[in-house]
Amino acid sequence: MNIKKNDTVIVLSGKDKGVKGKVLTAMPSENKLIVEGVNVATVHQKARKQGEESGRIRKETPIRADKVALYCPKCNKGVRIGFKVEGDKKIRVGRGKCGHEI
Repeated sequence: MNIKKNDTVIVLSGKDKGVKGKVLTAMPSENKLIVEGVNVATVHQKARKQGEESGRIRKETPIRADKVALYCPKCNKGVRIGFKVEGDKKIRVGRGKCGHEI
């Protein structure tokens, strides 16, 4: 899985198609991501501690990593990810027209 935490992604399919968001959590073993504002579910939660929020809370749930693509701000669309080696460093680059470094 080439997408990491804090990357900006765009959803390719499903009910949230076209939505851009920041990756909050990456779960490579399950091939899933939690993206800000995507795949939001309403959870009924009871307060367990004093000062904790209770009631109906909107919470982001995991989405499969193959349903999102890395968002390139220069190309203004989702791009695939490639790698470029400079010296002894391996750098992630977008495979769009601009070749934007990530």
